[in-house]
Amino acid sequence: MPAFLFLVLCFAAVQGGFSQANIQAQGTESQYRWVAEAGQKLRNQVLNERPIWNWVGERDEHLWFYQQTTSQAGNFVWIDTSTGNQSPLFDHQTLAAQLSEQAEQVVEPTALPFRKLEFGEDLNLVRFRFAGKTWEFDRQQSILKNADVDLSGKSLKPLERLRYSEGGGEQTELTFVNQLDYPVRLVWIATDGSRVEYGNLDAGASRSQSTYAGHVWLVTSQAKEPVVAVQTPSYSARFEITSDQQAPAPRRSSGKQRDSKQDPTGRRERSRNAALSPDGLKRVRFEEKNVVLQVRSSESEEWASHVLSEDGVEGDGFGGRIYWAPNSLHFAVLRTKKAERRQVTIIDSAPDDRLQPVLQTFDYTKPGDPLDHPQPYLGSVASLSLSRIDDALFANPFALNEFSWHPNSQTFRFLFNERGHQRLSLIGVDAESTQPRVIVENHSDTFVDYAGKRFLHYLDEANQLIWMSERDGWNHLYLIDQRTGDTVRQLTQGEWVVRGVDHVDDSAGSIRITAGGFYPDQDPYYRHCLMVDLETANVTPLTAADGDHRWDDSPAKKFLIARHSRVDLPPISELRRSDSGERVCQLSAADASPLLERGWQPPERFIAKGRDGETDIFGVIVRPHDFDPTQKYPVLESIYAGPHAAFVPKEFGLHRGLADLADLGFIVVKIDGMGTSYRSKAFHDVCWKNLADSGFPDRIAWIKAASKKHPEMDLTRVGIWGGSAGGQSALGALLNHGDFYHAAVADCGCHDNRMDKIWWNELWMGWPVGPHYAEQSNVTRASHLEGDLMLTVGELDRNVDPASTMQVVDALIKADKDFQLIVFPGRGHGAGESAYGKRRRADFFVEKLWDRQPTR
Repeated sequence: MPAFLFLVLCFAAVQGGFSQANIQAQGTESQYRWVAEAGQKLRNQVLNERPIWNWVGERDEHLWFYQQTTSQAGNFVWIDTSTGNQSPLFDHQTLAAQLSEQAEQVVEPTALPFRKLEFGEDLNLVRFRFAGKTWEFDRQQSILKNADVDLSGKSLKPLERLRYSEGGGEQTELTFVNQLDYPVRLVWIATDGSRVEYGNLDAGASRSQSTYAGHVWLVTSQAKEPVVAVQTPSYSARFEITSDQQAPAPRRSSGKQRDSKQDPTGRRERSRNAALSPDGLKRVRFEEKNVVLQVRSSESEEWASHVLSEDGVEGDGFGGRIYWAPNSLHFAVLRTKKAERRQVTIIDSAPDDRLQPVLQTFDYTKPGDPLDHPQPYLGSVASLSLSRIDDALFANPFALNEFSWHPNSQTFRFLFNERGHQRLSLIGVDAESTQPRVIVENHSDTFVDYAGKRFLHYLDEANQLIWMSERDGWNHLYLIDQRTGDTVRQLTQGEWVVRGVDHVDDSAGSIRITAGGFYPDQDPYYRHCLMVDLETANVTPLTAADGDHRWDDSPAKKFLIARHSRVDLPPISELRRSDSGERVCQLSAADASPLLERGWQPPERFIAKGRDGETDIFGVIVRPHDFDPTQKYPVLESIYAGPHAAFVPKEFGLHRGLADLADLGFIVVKIDGMGTSYRSKAFHDVCWKNLADSGFPDRIAWIKAASKKHPEMDLTRVGIWGGSAGGQSALGALLNHGDFYHAAVADCGCHDNRMDKIWWNELWMGWPVGPHYAEQSNVTRASHLEGDLMLTVGELDRNVDPASTMQVVDALIKADKDFQLIVFPGRGHGAGESAYGKRRRADFFVEKLWDRQPTR
């Protein structure tokens, strides 16, 4: 559906379809029933919302998809990628008629009873499963036949490139025939890429294996070297393992850097250097926390042992991974002085398997706690020595990670993240002198966002590297000379940000990135795909439409299928060239008409100026499904102000997390205020040592501006809710802005940043722990409570110490403040989002802001 038509229908629905029910009270039984049933009623009501794109072969010449025309009907579409032309994949009418006759069932041409297809080598033959049989349809001659008998003697074609199994296929059978003169092993490749052994297949033997259509099987030697791979079709088939077959090429990786949370400390080291040296003639062992080097000659099997350290002890000794230089002449190892671990104790007061409560204790490091102190050493094979690397350049580490050697074996490298997170340095150590130097670093008077804005990629052949930095006030990429640390060139620049790196193509000299704010006339949070030339720093946009983008590569990476949407625009998918971004064609546009007919309306995008009167603040407004523009509604804000990301929804969807409360008679808003990520460094820095701010000056200004445009928003009744960091902010709204907010529900809040996990809080609140921690605590400010409050917490929360909530409770009682408290026995973090928690939250807001008892 075209965007303008979609918006017209939305406006018509709001103005004409929903007013008659609003003479009823809010929080009624019918409204609660609507909320309970809305998810089911509205689900799958958008046509072509998520088409499945099927590439034919690996040369990117053709693809097909099933296009919905109604919820019960559709057709198969064939796309020629060279021209972008779309046509019916086959003659639907003829196929339906022949299938009806041969299968003795009525088959409608607009509702063909299959979705999975397989093609013959000439692409004219298409196969599918129906009525327990495999059918083959000649697209050119429009002839259908039962293919089970014809296919039984044919051997499947092996895969040229390894891939993961596809899920959802029908059960079938695959017969393996080993025509080699040696035994092989059968391995199933799961949908997540994991491998499951299915035993041996002897030379000359065969085996019928029960499997599913779309499953991938890898045949390996006894040494587990790949021999050949095959993907199971939808019919019973055989696969002959022969000597003239080629081993599959490795699976292509998408290379996408996801926005989801990773281990920000980097303690899960990716490198897996073995204790054995690359030449196989040396190895390092740890004996009683000390280092022993063992060496043997190429002619001998005897290992000569050399003790390189003697002062390692428990709690201050050597261990972990060994990092060998490629030439096997040096190695690096860590000695770690262990810190005393803080432990948190929680109680499972109502365990399922016993009557008496159970105590649980676990390690949990909080801001200001002592940390393990790693110290790198370099070992020399020639001198049989182990040397401590001078740590003056990295004396106070929060973490050392990403250890590696330059391929020339002259430099050992690692990242130093200074405690307090104001310095992130790449350290290089000369192998001969053991002298360290700073290759490149990020430094800030506030914080370096190592958790969300860190990227390092070596271009060792040119002695260069790619480095991510906010040094010019925006998150960008730089090409750095490894020898001097000088900037060769800034690869990206401007008032926009790099949000992630998808892929670096060393051979092509290019890097593909996810960017935000690249188009000044679009929402700066919309993601776009860009290609950057490393030699010229020229930027080629690969997406352009006004919307938030996701994209996938074609098998040969010649094309992108780019999908964009907005909260008020159903998804549109385009085929674009990967090298130029040229739009080949629009593949499909989702149609939300059935959704609108069921009483749904999209959120409204709204922009207003922030606290400074200049900066644009972005948010959304969600109205009740039975919205009446002549009526006044209380306003509810869903808040999460975590500085690690931004949280206003940008993609099309039902967004029931917001709509469930709106549909009980509220106008719900969600806003990204200053202090959150994906904007400029200055925008982000507002959060530094200032988490209690939570962007409230921007949020309040935004809501006031929205109410001027939409007088149905009643600012005499404003509520707010959130969980975790959002729980901290929700309570903070009543403590610090009780003149604007009147009711709050705070779930599992980290109400005092001294009580929460170390990495998240020290990153934004700084180190050492200063008086600002206590000054911004919800506990110390509990006496300032105004308005109605509900606190919820799971007693088994291992993410945020549940004692943080109970300390607020204690302070509120001491201040003689009224509030409600729900403790969830046996539940963990986010217990307030359980069905019971959401129902109680909804009841609370109906009671406090509508002054009515909810009826169910």
